[in-house]
Amino acid sequence: MSDDLLARHRAVLPSWMPTYYGDDALEIVEGDGRRVTGSDGRTYLDFFGGVLTTMIGYNIPEIAEAVRRQLATGVVHTSTLYLIRQQVELAEKIARVSGIPDARVFFTNSGTEANETALLMATNLRRSNQILAIKNSYHGRTFATMAITGHRSWSSSALTPLNVSWLASGDRLRGRMAGLSDDAILDAAVDDLREVLATVTAGDVAALIAEPIQGVGGFVAGPDGLLGAYHKVLSEHGILLIADEVQTGWGRTGEHFWGYQAHGVTPDLITFAKGIGNGFALGGVVGRADVMNAVPAISFSTFGGNPLSAAAGNAVLDYVLDRDLQANAARVGAILLDGLRALDLAIVGEVRGKGLMIGVEIVHPGTSEPDPASTLRVFDECRAGGLLVGKGGLYGNVLRMGPALTLTEDEAREGLRILVDALSRVDTESRI
Repeated sequence: MSDDLLARHRAVLPSWMPTYYGDDALEIVEGDGRRVTGSDGRTYLDFFGGVLTTMIGYNIPEIAEAVRRQLATGVVHTSTLYLIRQQVELAEKIARVSGIPDARVFFTNSGTEANETALLMATNLRRSNQILAIKNSYHGRTFATMAITGHRSWSSSALTPLNVSWLASGDRLRGRMAGLSDDAILDAAVDDLREVLATVTAGDVAALIAEPIQGVGGFVAGPDGLLGAYHKVLSEHGILLIADEVQTGWGRTGEHFWGYQAHGVTPDLITFAKGIGNGFALGGVVGRADVMNAVPAISFSTFGGNPLSAAAGNAVLDYVLDRDLQANAARVGAILLDGLRALDLAIVGEVRGKGLMIGVEIVHPGTSEPDPASTLRVFDECRAGGLLVGKGGLYGNVLRMGPALTLTEDEAREGLRILVDALSRVDTESRI
């Protein structure tokens, strides 16, 4: 059945839409808690959560009940031309936790659309199509968001409605920041920003968009305080700051509820998606009222914040806050990070991340040269051991892990054992 489904997938879906595990692609047919069962009959501990999206886990009664209650009304969609109680209630909660005074919220279907919306607002307010973006970033797959994605594997067109200028990433292994101390990175980043503004822009830049921790880029991040250092320069020019929190929001980093809070700055706009719907299509933008109201024409999202997805979103956010999942992410994430950082393996170039957002960079032994082939072997060994992880990074050599925020300490230790075994086995092979 799986082979037949893969053949059917390849026959009707685009060739640029890949599946993990090649000819042994996995169909997930059941889920409960942090575990999923595939059509192969095996049950796996899931450390990737549909790309950091099933943030609470699978088959969560509180979320299922909230969705069932909404379905029981017979109303799945009305459009925002009518009042939607679930949407208003969720907007009130998000505005309250955003950290932005007098905030407004607009709901979309995805992180890509959320970033498109933030760009629309910023360029309208500033009357400029000039955007600053970070190398190695990922912000979406649509026409404008692809233009601000600094990751060649995901940039399938050079055509763009934006004029984009690039800032260096915080990669400490390679590039202009390699080997620098945190203070030196902050100084170099600010110098880079000032140089870019002085040389390759026309002056009236609309916004800087940045992920506090780069997701698809392999969980690369500059030091805490970087966005705040940028903001001091941006504010001299009236340039807005957009924090792309699609992967870092809702307490995932453990230290803070939002990734931006590690940087001593409050963004003008925050984009969010993925985990807030726990699998239901839900994203959006929250920001200052004057920025959010800058769109000069009528606009709305047909499906964004519909009664069903908003019902799920309310249940998800209540669950996160009522159970303090941010604290759980810090506690359980430390088990994984400490265990991985204690390894002395030649193929592990760096272990990085915060909370339950963890990346392991795989390199050729004794170098910082990316080793995507060994990464793929570790990736496959994890599945063989009963663990699902993700891949990413500019060179495809980073194991990405974003387990559900409900992950238990026992599950963390179980996953760590499988990871260590997979890494150790491939490390031994690399020495032969």
